[in-house]
Amino acid sequence: MSFNTALSGLNAAQADLNVTANNIANVNTTGFKESRTEFSDIFSSTSYGSSKTSIGNGVLLANVAQQFNQGNLEFTSNTLDLAVSGEGFFILAPNDTNTNSVFTRNGEFGVDNNGFVINNAGARLQVFPVNADGTVTATSLSSTIPLQLPQTAGVPTVTSLVDIGVNLPASAAILDPLAFDPLQTSTYSASTSLSVFDSLGESHVVTAYYVKTADNTWGVYYNTTDANGATLPMNIVGGTAGAGGQTYQTINFDNSGSYLNSAPDPTITQAIDFLNGSDPTQTINLNYANNNTTQFSSPFTVNVLNQNGFAIGRLTGVEISETGVVRANFSNGQTTALGKIALARFQNVQGLSQIGNNSWEDTIDSGTPLVGEAITSSFGQIRSGALEVSNVDLTAQLVNLISAQRNFQANAKTIETNNAITQTIINIR
Repeated sequence: MSFNTALSGLNAAQADLNVTANNIANVNTTGFKESRTEFSDIFSSTSYGSSKTSIGNGVLLANVAQQFNQGNLEFTSNTLDLAVSGEGFFILAPNDTNTNSVFTRNGEFGVDNNGFVINNAGARLQVFPVNADGTVTATSLSSTIPLQLPQTAGVPTVTSLVDIGVNLPASAAILDPLAFDPLQTSTYSASTSLSVFDSLGESHVVTAYYVKTADNTWGVYYNTTDANGATLPMNIVGGTAGAGGQTYQTINFDNSGSYLNSAPDPTITQAIDFLNGSDPTQTINLNYANNNTTQFSSPFTVNVLNQNGFAIGRLTGVEISETGVVRANFSNGQTTALGKIALARFQNVQGLSQIGNNSWEDTIDSGTPLVGEAITSSFGQIRSGALEVSNVDLTAQLVNLISAQRNFQANAKTIETNNAITQTIINIR
C-alpha cells in the first residue's frame, strides 16, 4: 500500500508541476487566468465506518481551478485593443455559421478583409444593435450581431438648408443694389462663403454678398459655380429684382441692431443645375432667423455658417467609449454609432470550459450567460487602447515550483525507502 500511496504523491506533485509550468509559460499571454491545483486525501472506509487506526491511502487531484481575479491593464496605441475593468467577458462568434458563443477576456482585436472586428483566431466580436444616438435596441444574447466597420458613410446627403449668422457693420455705406457686381468689391459691403453638396456628393462653393441698401436694411446676393467653373447666379424665389435680372434676399433690423425678418420668408433659391448630372431641381433654404444675426457698429463677422449636406465619407477612425459604444468617424465629418459591445457574466465562472485561445464556453456548472452592458448591474467598464495582462504572479509561481519539486523528491524518497524495506524482507533467510 505504501508504494501506491507514494505513487499518488508523485502523480500529485507532477500535476502541480505541470500546472505551475503552464502558468509560467503564459505569464505574457493577454487575458490569461492562472490555475491552481486542488488536492484531496484518499481514505478507505467500509460500510461500518473507519477504524481509529486507519491510515490514508494517498492524495488525489481534485480540481484544476482557474483564478479569475483582475489582471493589470497595459495601455497601447491601438483603439481596438480592449480590456474589461471589472466583471464581464467579451462575447465572440467563432464564425458566420457557428452560433455557439464563446467568451474571452483577451481584447486583442483587429479587422478582417470584410471589416469585421475579430480576435487572433478569427472569432468575431459581438455587439448590441443601437439607435443613431448609441442607445441599445435589444440586450439579449440572441440579438447580438458581429461588429463590422464600414468603409464609407453611405450615400451623400444633398444640401437643403443653410443656417447663417453674421454681424453686418452698421457704419457701412449705403450702396445701389442694382449696381452689384461680384467682381467689383466696391459694389458690396461684405461677403462670406461656404461649401454645399449636390445629390452626387460633389461640393460647390456658395458665396453670399451683402449690400447695404438703406438704414437697417441689407440685400444679399448668392452666387455659386457650376461643374465647368462658370459663375452660376442663385436666384431667390419671390426675391427683390436686382442687378442683371438676378433676385436677392432682403434682411431687416430694428434700431437696436437686432434681427427682425427676412424677405421673402422662408428664403428659398430657385432650382440649381450644377451641370454635373446631379439633381437639377435642388433648392436651398437660406435661414437667418437666429440670435446670431445682428447689425452692430463693429466689423463684419461670421458667427454661424452651417449646412446639412454631406459628401460620401471614408472611415478615418473609431472611438469606443467606456460604456462600450463604438462610433465610426468619417472624412465628411459624420459620426455613426455601429453598436455597443456586449458583455457576459456567469454565476460560477470556474464552471466555464476552457477551449484554448484564452476563450471559454458555458457549461451546466457555469450557468447560462447573463448578458448586459458595461457599467450596468455588476458589469465593469470597457477601456479602449488597453489590454488586460496575465494575472500570473511570477514570483509566487517560482516559489511554488520549488515546493512542487520538493514534494516530488520526497515522494520519490518514500518509494526508495519502501523498496529498501522490501529488499530487506526478501533477503531474510
